[in-house]
Amino acid sequence: MSKLFLISLFFVSLAVHALGPLPSPEDENSRFFSGRVSRSNQVAKLIRVRTDFANIKFLNRRDRIEFFNEQYPAFRCRGFIEGRTNDYFLVKIPDFEACLRSVHFTTGSYLRFESGDLNQSVDLAREVVGILQKKRLAMQAKKNRHQRDLDGHVDRVDTVNKRFEILRQKLEIEWQKELALLEEDKARTYAEFKNSEARLNEIDTKLEAYRIEDHNLKLDRWSLDPALYIRK
Repeated sequence: MSKLFLISLFFVSLAVHALGPLPSPEDENSRFFSGRVSRSNQVAKLIRVRTDFANIKFLNRRDRIEFFNEQYPAFRCRGFIEGRTNDYFLVKIPDFEACLRSVHFTTGSYLRFESGDLNQSVDLAREVVGILQKKRLAMQAKKNRHQRDLDGHVDRVDTVNKRFEILRQKLEIEWQKELALLEEDKARTYAEFKNSEARLNEIDTKLEAYRIEDHNLKLDRWSLDPALYIRK
């Protein structure tokens, strides 16, 4: 049994070396993150891992994932994401027993994880963030422009009010000037009317003074019968 275990370790080691060198120190923006096994179900070949990894939201169901124990960094196991929440994710491990023997994990074990699918999702998210940041800059500039327009609204209203107040004053001055001209025209016309009336009366007086009668005798109407009218 011990010999079989050593042979298994040898082949697992070869597989690990074929995967390439160990990752450099990880950070939350890379494909590497850590978590602690909170529950293990050997029958269902599932482990539930609790993590405070900020980018766990980019893990999707069926994403491939590899993990290893810090105490045995040369041995890795592969699995698939079965589901996740904000703090937990489920890993389906096809070869559960081999992983137990090579990685040596149990409930409470602290493991390191790596996912190429996660890395692709993060890269895609970075591209989306870059696009959104450009859109945000453009929208922020548009918002600032509208904000300046709103802030300057009161000043523009005051400017319009002052301009139209000046125009109103000018118009009122013109209005009063036109009314004054009409009053002057009325006074001048009235004066000319009175002068014309006086001249007319003067002419009528002269006409009366120089009137010539058509008949020297007056018609005496002493009788009711016109046939008996006489001039005398």
